[in-house]
Amino acid sequence: MTKMPRSFPRDEFQGVFWATKRALAEAADVAYRAHGVRDGQQFLLRELWKEDGLAPGELARRLGLATPTVTRAAIRMEAAGLVTREPDLRDRRLVRIHLTERGRELEAVLDAETRALSDRALAGFDEDDRAALIRALDRIRGNLGS
Repeated sequence: MTKMPRSFPRDEFQGVFWATKRALAEAADVAYRAHGVRDGQQFLLRELWKEDGLAPGELARRLGLATPTVTRAAIRMEAAGLVTREPDLRDRRLVRIHLTERGRELEAVLDAETRALSDRALAGFDEDDRAALIRALDRIRGNLGS
């Protein structure tokens, strides 16, 4: 006879998910702050490593964020020496966000931190389990409409 999987109450799922999300955010914050990067800024940096000189609105669109959120992050990142904010040469109403040398140099370092953090979070998961977890999380995101 096949044993039925344990059924979890809906509120238990949300509690475990929230605690996991918080633990990941805290571990990421420690890893990235060691390099002068606040958690979340690594995603803006990743987009700028792909294409430097983006406007806040374009960064926001690519990351699914509000433009004011990106603008505030860019101001903090500029103060930290990671980026510069400069007027667009053709349209002075626009601002372009450019990596500084320090921002560029962090690419390999933060990629290594991200891999180490993922490996730590997924320790004990084989490749099939990792793939299943990623599919499940993506499905949850899709179910919630974003």
